[in-house]
Formats: sequence, C-alpha cells, structure tokens
Amino acid sequence: MNPVVHSHRLRVRYGETDRMGVVYHTNYLNWFEVGRTEFIRHADVTYRELEEKGILLPLTDADISYKRPAKYDDEVEVRTHVSEISPVRLTFSYEIVRVDDLEVLVTGRTLHVFTNAEFKPIRLSRTEPDLYEWLANQHAGVTVG
Repeated sequence: MNPVVHSHRLRVRYGETDRMGVVYHTNYLNWFEVGRTEFIRHADVTYRELEEKGILLPLTDADISYKRPAKYDDEVEVRTHVSEISPVRLTFSYEIVRVDDLEVLVTGRTLHVFTNAEFKPIRLSRTEPDLYEWLANQHAGVTVG
C-alpha cells in the first residue's frame, strides 16, 4: 500500500532565513501547514469550509527531522500524505525536497484530532462521511475522481 502523495512547490523567501541564508527551523512547520492545507484542498474542500461546518483539526503532536538546510531562493517541494487515519484522528507525513537535486531536506509528521467548535472529539466518519472516505482512500493509495 502506497499512500497518495500531494506536492506543493515553494520558493524560500529571504525573510524565512537567518543571517547565513539558511531557513530558520520553525519555518518548516509552517510549510507542513501549507502542505496539509493544499492536500485537503484536493478533496474539493478548504479548511475554512470545514471550520464553517464546525469541524476543527487541531494539531496535537509534531515530529520533525532536519537532514540538510534549505537556503534562500531554493525551490522546495512539500510532499504530504496521510500516514494514519481513524474516525477521530489523522496523521500527515511530510518530506521537504529541494527541487534542483531532489535531496530530502526535512521529514516530519503532524498528528491531529477531529473536533467540534468546543474542541470535543468527533467521528469524521459520521459527521462528514464523504471526506472521511476520501482521506481513507488517500491513505490506502486509491485515487478517486
């Protein structure tokens, strides 16, 4: 089983780097957020639309492993996939890859829980069964549509 990987390209901006021109470490977590936001967009739904329906996806844990630095003006690709899913929880995994040489710069994962607006856990399979099925298919490597 190979999960479906969605990719999104970014160019490192000067403001994301330190004095040495190296990307400041917390920016990778911001890029993870871009990756999962764009991933969800492939389901023809946005985070905003989910929140308007009262469905939140707060982050509960994050892991990150730095391999090589990205530098100012590098083009990078954020590769995102669902690595675990249950009706209540969702884990995204990421690779940040430099486009020029395809070197993996950073890997990581973020764990999330589906909640309502009061931050009480919900079962996405009941609340939004179509979205849950789409996410489960992405995890299973099934492309639909």
